[in-house]
Amino acid sequence: MDVNLVTVLALLTVAVSQTSETLFPGAFNCCTKISDEIPKGILPRVERFEIQKADGLCHLEAVILYIGDRKFCVSPQIKRVKKWMKKKKHKIAGKKTHGRKQRRSKNNKKSEKQQ
Repeated sequence: MDVNLVTVLALLTVAVSQTSETLFPGAFNCCTKISDEIPKGILPRVERFEIQKADGLCHLEAVILYIGDRKFCVSPQIKRVKKWMKKKKHKIAGKKTHGRKQRRSKNNKKSEKQQ
């Protein structure tokens, strides 16, 4: 009888956690602890980052760094992280949405002048 009760409780726990994550996706993605230090090799490997505000469901200000399927929560006050984020934002803001500019070739200009 005890095994059945444990099994039912385990299944109920899984069902509730899956349902609550579906209903409130942001509530379970918050950083609850942050690191005040960051190893040197982490920042070059970061694929993307998010800034967590200390409002709403998340009560802690943090920078979330994603490397593969792992996430690292670090303090936004770390000087190296601030500098890195500023550089990344400039790269993202300055990114061109299209390819190279097309130039007229010298041959086309000559042929236009002759006509």
